Amino acid sequence: MAMPIEDYALIGDMQTAALVCRDGTVDWLCLPRFDSPAVFAGLLGTAEHGAWRLGPFHAEALPRPADRRRYQGDSLVLESEWDTPHGTVRVVDFMPPRDGSPQVIRIVEGVSGRVPMRSELRMRFAYGRIAPLVHKIDERTVAVAGPDSVWLDTSANTRTNNGTVISDFTVSPGERIAFTISWQPSHHQPPAVADPEGSLEATEEFWHEWVEQCTYHGPYRDAVVRSLITLKALTYAPTGGIVAAPTTSLPECIGGVRNWDYRFTWLRDAAITLSSLLRTGYREEARAWREWLLRAVAGDPENLQIMYGIAGERELGENELSWLPGYENSRPVRVGNGAAGQLQLDVYGEVTEALHLADMTGLAPNAHAASLQVKLIEWVEKHWDEPDEGIWEVRGPRRHFVHSKVMTWVAVDRTVKLIESGDVDGPLERWKDLRETIHRDVCENGYDKERNTFTQSYGSQELDASLLLIPQVGFLPPDDKRVITTIEAIQRELGTEDGFVLRYPTAGEGVGVDGLEGDEGAFLACSFWLADDLAMIGRVDEARRLFEKLLALRNDLGLLAEEWDPKLKRQVGNFPQAFSHIGLVEGALRLAATAVAEVGCRSAADQCEAL
Repeated sequence: MAMPIEDYALIGDMQTAALVCRDGTVDWLCLPRFDSPAVFAGLLGTAEHGAWRLGPFHAEALPRPADRRRYQGDSLVLESEWDTPHGTVRVVDFMPPRDGSPQVIRIVEGVSGRVPMRSELRMRFAYGRIAPLVHKIDERTVAVAGPDSVWLDTSANTRTNNGTVISDFTVSPGERIAFTISWQPSHHQPPAVADPEGSLEATEEFWHEWVEQCTYHGPYRDAVVRSLITLKALTYAPTGGIVAAPTTSLPECIGGVRNWDYRFTWLRDAAITLSSLLRTGYREEARAWREWLLRAVAGDPENLQIMYGIAGERELGENELSWLPGYENSRPVRVGNGAAGQLQLDVYGEVTEALHLADMTGLAPNAHAASLQVKLIEWVEKHWDEPDEGIWEVRGPRRHFVHSKVMTWVAVDRTVKLIESGDVDGPLERWKDLRETIHRDVCENGYDKERNTFTQSYGSQELDASLLLIPQVGFLPPDDKRVITTIEAIQRELGTEDGFVLRYPTAGEGVGVDGLEGDEGAFLACSFWLADDLAMIGRVDEARRLFEKLLALRNDLGLLAEEWDPKLKRQVGNFPQAFSHIGLVEGALRLAATAVAEVGCRSAADQCEAL
């Protein structure tokens, strides 16, 4: 059975990723891409659905959590150590940036004593449904089923028992024994035999050089760098697309039905990621994402999807995997995502804002990007006043969501500025009028004057944490009374006992505004938004306290899932979640800017006093 979500570590090669449990078990790995079927799907079932356990061998033969684990510096190279009655052993896990076949490399190193070890490699293709044929070719072990083959290379002795490849061995101080699995299409020649030590050195060097590019040196830098590394790991290197998470169907409520596949590129998440990358020095990643966007949308900007496949695929049909019991019996397990066909007006604003930021920060101009922005606004002009499914992808009826309308205003506003800069032609006065029309419509229909708060949708009583973005996108200034009272209402009505924020009210056993039963945890990105807003309205100490409480929710490796269950006090949702780590980076940048402003104000006050 899978362990708590926070017990997992992420390793990856920027084309796919694996989750390694604290007990040394790889419970999740899709090959060869993030969105490929899993070879290890134990995370959503049991070890029988595919897993790779590697750790000290003891009489009860059950995995035991490592006594210590960490990433090697600022990298994705994981070290786990066990103290046993026989001595101490270390396992180094990593995936080298891909130069050929995708590989997972595990190096066992003796630290002290002589420690008995066991590797149990159980490969199951098609999300645990297919047990492959396992056999040896020369000194290599290969598992084959249909189009897939996985090759194991190791100097340790191996035996096969009912399709499980087992190695029992003992490691002494300074001794290093490596295990490598490599994926290859089954009709191709075998992959090259791995060079574990050379690959380790190259992987360490890659991450060291990448982190050196970071220009952020403000408060909470370690947390920011770990989040940036995580975002880099979630980037599909061949195209620049960024997955929302490397997992599917980790539940937003344990035992519930809110289980979704996040192994795709959401325009919203990716656009905000671009902001974080640009402002921390990673211009090449930002440029690659902009190129991905132009390819994905090419030829059909009027039918902008909210998400695409990592190579720009449009068809992301949703299916259920009935043979998997789900994480802690949370069914159904879903692959694909039916929300790809929804209408979400906010994405027009997020994409336009990202392109605007790219221009403002000096990313090389792109004529196609400017042309795309104009075409998107031509569509917004015709459809902004329609109901949609909103930022949270509700499966209920369409509504006039306030956040969606605000983001159409953002789309028009940023395009007006683009025209005013002279970089593109467009109907400037007409779109200025449109900007004002949308603004007036939101303020008249989306604001409850009796309760002094903006609402989730026109005419509704519910609140929504997405309203926290109103001052952040410039729709209203932070000192506007309507902004302050909305922030306070969200704290009061959507806040948890811990001070975190729910996205919107859910209906428990009934069916809520999102068309689903059940509840969910506090949404971490929204909680970071609240910290941002508190800083913007001058409640800086409160903002900093909330930000640090959010940092404390990270696991021991600095990773965050999508949500925090305030009752069970544990992480829930897909893991690690890009949106949560974006919120962390943006929050740190906001607090850093606030600190600079405070210093400036104090300096000015001191100068006045001296005069």
